[in-house]
Amino acid sequence: MVIWKTTTPNTKRKRLSGSKRKILIPTIMVEKIQQTLRDSLVARWTVLVLVASMMFFAYMFVDILSPLASLLNSSLGWDQGVFGTYAAGEYLLNVFGFLIIAGIILDKMGVRFTGLLSASLMVIGAAIKYWGISWADANTVEWLNAWWPSMPGSAKLAMFGFMIFGCGCEMAGTTVSKILAKWFKGKEMALAMGLEMAIARLGVFAAMWLSPIFSEKFAIDGTNSVTAPLLFASALLVIGLLNFFVFTIMDTKFDNQLVAIGEMTAQKDPEDEFHVSDLGQIFSSKMFWIIALLCVLYYSAIFPFQRFATNFLEETLSISNAEAAGLFKWFPILAMVLTPFLGAFIDYKGKGASMMLLGAVIMIVCHCIFAFVLPAYPSKMLALITILVLGVSFSLVPASMWPSVPKIIDEKVLGSAYCLIFWVQNIGLCLVPLLIGKLRVATDGYLVPMIVFASFGVLAFLLSLALKIEDRRKGYGLELPNKKK
Repeated sequence: MVIWKTTTPNTKRKRLSGSKRKILIPTIMVEKIQQTLRDSLVARWTVLVLVASMMFFAYMFVDILSPLASLLNSSLGWDQGVFGTYAAGEYLLNVFGFLIIAGIILDKMGVRFTGLLSASLMVIGAAIKYWGISWADANTVEWLNAWWPSMPGSAKLAMFGFMIFGCGCEMAGTTVSKILAKWFKGKEMALAMGLEMAIARLGVFAAMWLSPIFSEKFAIDGTNSVTAPLLFASALLVIGLLNFFVFTIMDTKFDNQLVAIGEMTAQKDPEDEFHVSDLGQIFSSKMFWIIALLCVLYYSAIFPFQRFATNFLEETLSISNAEAAGLFKWFPILAMVLTPFLGAFIDYKGKGASMMLLGAVIMIVCHCIFAFVLPAYPSKMLALITILVLGVSFSLVPASMWPSVPKIIDEKVLGSAYCLIFWVQNIGLCLVPLLIGKLRVATDGYLVPMIVFASFGVLAFLLSLALKIEDRRKGYGLELPNKKK
């Protein structure tokens, strides 16, 4: 016997006049169609692996030169000021508006187009950066030295390539967040986002571990290579681009299924389409600004620190560059292990706002140890323990922050919200490496830079506290579980 089920067409209810039109669909047919790719454990976790691997390769490329700061100085003439300026280049175009454009592209064109565009930009930027470092100083031409003479030619071209790569990398990060929000809606969203972050951070570990190895392995005339690690990381970005091609095939099929069950329409209702004017509801949200400022302060004490950490340990502990990189490579490991568990905890138990608060406290303590305790008691064990504990903070805050955004922002403008948060974050990530590089040269030490990082943690703590209070007042559900029963 076939049981018939009455459904209403997927149109806005206020548009229906008179008695609502009904369509009769066999219940057994509805139940069959409603099993989409999202309901397949294998399919949705395959999507996670495909997009997370792209971010793994991106994070690896970002820090592939960080362990080689001393080598860049001796072989290419990059002092700490030059290195800080080069590092800031990753975020420069994003700060001057590209991320706002990226958010509009994401909400207008969708995750497939934006993902392919971002992956392509990363590959192009990587190629320019490799070309600059491998060619510029060996074939110096007049136009490279005619402007900005304080920057070596290799640094100029590497910075330009890093700018292009940075546009793709930040766009990819927001796109992946929206992809996981879509594919894990009502499922293990925080766990998925936590695993994605863990896999991406494994790229930092891989960069810190493999970069010195490749550099030494491909040494020429006793001089370690800068280009070999960079070429390897660039090749991995091409693999990431190919992975995203595979995802687009799966996502196209998923969208067709969503159309079939009425969860979305083949053509968007004009009222559901994104308009630039919709950005107003983001900018007017108090919770958005709290999270955006918390994000920029927190990450400004993490990512710029990564760039200088190897050199900091090298000088503070009086150890070799390779040994310092070997110590810091463990920073993302504890974060990588803990983040998925914390994501699962948020999915089933909640407490996202409390986790952000705790993560800020831990970061303050760690940077104070780096500033005051480690220079007085230069112990490798103390350095390693502090690095690992900082990794705990690096799992608590991101694991709870990013799954919180869909709770406060309409899905229609979710991509733009993520991009705007990344835009605010990029302002800090662009300026802080410049600041730290200048302070490093001016003070001839790391005391003042570490105090600056700790100060960012104090401000992040205050914003976390404000976030928790506002959530309690307005009931956004940041302390509630994500998974629907």
